Amino acid sequence: MQFLFVITLFLSSALLFLIQPMFAKMVLPRFGGTSAVWSTCMVFFQAALLAGYGYAHAAPAKLGVKRHAVLHLIVLLLPPLFLPIVLPEGGTPPGNPILSLLALLAVTVGLPFLVVSASGPLVQQWFAHTSHTAAKDPYFLYAASNLGSMVALLGYPILLEPLASLQGQSRFWMSGYVVLCVLMVGCVAVMFRSRSSFVHRQEEQGSGLRTTDYGLRTLQKLKWVALVFVPSSLMLSVTSYLTTDIAAIPLLWIIPLTLYLLSFTLVFARRPLVSQRLLTRIFPFAILALTFAMLSQATEPLWLLLALHLFTFFVIAMVCHGELAGQRPPVAHLTEYYLWMAVGGVLGGLFNALVAPLLFPGVFEYPLALSLACILWQPAPEPHPDMTGLATHSGSKKKKRTHAQAKRAEAVTPPEKPRSRRERLLSEMVFIFLPGVVSAGLSVALRHFDADGSPLGMALIFGLPVLICFTYLREPLRFGLAIGVLLMAGMFYEGVYGKTLDRERSFYGIHRVAVDPTRTVHKLVHGNTVHGMQSVAPEHRGEPLLYYHRAGPIGQVFAALSGKNARPEVAVVGLGFEIDPTVVHIARDSGYFTYLRDSRARIDIELGDARLTLREAPDQRYDILVLDAFSSDSIPLHLLTRQALDLYRGKLSDHGILAFHVSNGHLDLQAVLGALARDAGLLCWYQDFDPGQSSRPGAQALLEPYPCQWVLMAQRKEDVGAALAGGRWQEVKVKPGTPVWTDDFSNILSIFKWN
Repeated sequence: MQFLFVITLFLSSALLFLIQPMFAKMVLPRFGGTSAVWSTCMVFFQAALLAGYGYAHAAPAKLGVKRHAVLHLIVLLLPPLFLPIVLPEGGTPPGNPILSLLALLAVTVGLPFLVVSASGPLVQQWFAHTSHTAAKDPYFLYAASNLGSMVALLGYPILLEPLASLQGQSRFWMSGYVVLCVLMVGCVAVMFRSRSSFVHRQEEQGSGLRTTDYGLRTLQKLKWVALVFVPSSLMLSVTSYLTTDIAAIPLLWIIPLTLYLLSFTLVFARRPLVSQRLLTRIFPFAILALTFAMLSQATEPLWLLLALHLFTFFVIAMVCHGELAGQRPPVAHLTEYYLWMAVGGVLGGLFNALVAPLLFPGVFEYPLALSLACILWQPAPEPHPDMTGLATHSGSKKKKRTHAQAKRAEAVTPPEKPRSRRERLLSEMVFIFLPGVVSAGLSVALRHFDADGSPLGMALIFGLPVLICFTYLREPLRFGLAIGVLLMAGMFYEGVYGKTLDRERSFYGIHRVAVDPTRTVHKLVHGNTVHGMQSVAPEHRGEPLLYYHRAGPIGQVFAALSGKNARPEVAVVGLGFEIDPTVVHIARDSGYFTYLRDSRARIDIELGDARLTLREAPDQRYDILVLDAFSSDSIPLHLLTRQALDLYRGKLSDHGILAFHVSNGHLDLQAVLGALARDAGLLCWYQDFDPGQSSRPGAQALLEPYPCQWVLMAQRKEDVGAALAGGRWQEVKVKPGTPVWTDDFSNILSIFKWN
């Protein structure tokens, strides 16, 4: 009996996690990859999940569990009317695309997603109405639910996406739904055949759970929400921080989400595999170590930093979710419990995805979530030894004072004068801001002696404030607020890229304009990637730098196609056709970069997703089409498909060429483009440009070309002109059987640079 309920929950959660990436991939070519599209999908799925949990709570309470179970079996017959999941024919409808996308979501996946999302709490409620010995505490089934989510999360990019087209994935999902319906019929049959052990008195007295005072229901609900909100927000914050400030590794987001689901699986298991007491003890030390690493803006060694961030996140998730599991209510409140958990998860997701980009110029939600986690943390019952005790303890036991000695001590010790509320508040504020003030003061003082970047300087600037925070461990509120203030202040530390002149945030990331320590160049930095650079000196201000240097691959192309061979019409995906308005503002209006202002060419900028905006461009207009959108961790796959290449070719003149900037530390895009070129009957060349070590002194080395990789495509060799001279460009060789990416199929794991 128990296995039936376990496998049902496992499958329902797996289906929920499969439908989201599958549908997002379906709508990408039609609606583009703008932030509004991504946010709309996320909000819709979060709202549908919350609606499903609300239905699972309200309907049985109104109809009764068994009568509603029969009704729900009828409801299960409705989603097949919308399966398999396919998009209706046609392009993007006119008008507001967000409203069109919401309508499309509602009519294609809305009902299937809502019905499946309600399965989790309902199946557990049905199990509680059986005569099984574990029915009085069915929460262990939640572990099976999260295990199903983990399997789907890992299985989609590893197995399903590489092996099946979107049509095949949709049919696979429909088959899974049919199996789920059969399993749920079996669960209902078992419930009806069982003699219910669901008796309120037994539930309240015999559950063996740590009950709470349900006279304080509002406070209890807020605790549940907070204990889910913090790990949910932290999961997204860790992902954003790691992929921008540490390593732009594709699919890295899978690891935090897997750890998040794993924490639920472990804490709701019948026999906890990890000691909650041990995790509570580890918690503050992991926080302090992570705080020092974040303040110092360390980027090496990569494996250690990734491990530190992920380990700390996992400890926090285990502590919060462990406390949540410890506060689970009697079975009568099961569906309400899951409803408020869903509220916490939704609020965490919405805060990071929609609110934080509007409020914060950096990933400030990360230190904020860490601070909230510290406030929620409950120290172990035994007091931590303070630093003095650790340093001076000699192993000998202190003699116990006698009762008379204690009395004499009380007699000679004058009573403390009670402090006013204002004095206590002022004192607490001093404690909270002290680490940040110490860090800022040391930074200013050591910068005067050019010692702020030395190992000793870093240890003083960041190590001493962290040690001060260590003394606050007995006061979680003070500890959490001090950590938050210190991390917020550390976000403004200059770091390796120099002084920050401007910091702007959009839904696509955080862009920082910095001037190098020698005041030679301005840099546009996104995470750890420098996307643009311009010399400050007037005599070099017009020189293209970085990947567009005259000596680099694209510089060679423009040199070959200049003069009498000039190609006047050039389009660039990545500022010419630009998806991020913040990038346009920095390049055109910030005053830190003057390439656009100083250019004598007519420059038009089209905001929006490249595939959508290029559709509106005249056919056969461009002589050169440059695509520079593939250097980050999240490459726009819909710009690398057969349908996308057909669109590009339609916009090229008779002798037009395509140039792809494919510098990426983790993905090998050469094979993808080679297969596309072969499929389209185009010639394809590749150049891995490495200028070697610069011989120019000091800051002048910044004006040298940077290593980069480019791919060219053309109909004929003559179209590329003299750019191929010198043997620097090599023809791309494609292995037989290499699949062509389409809007219906892509496989990002196949192009990973595993070495």
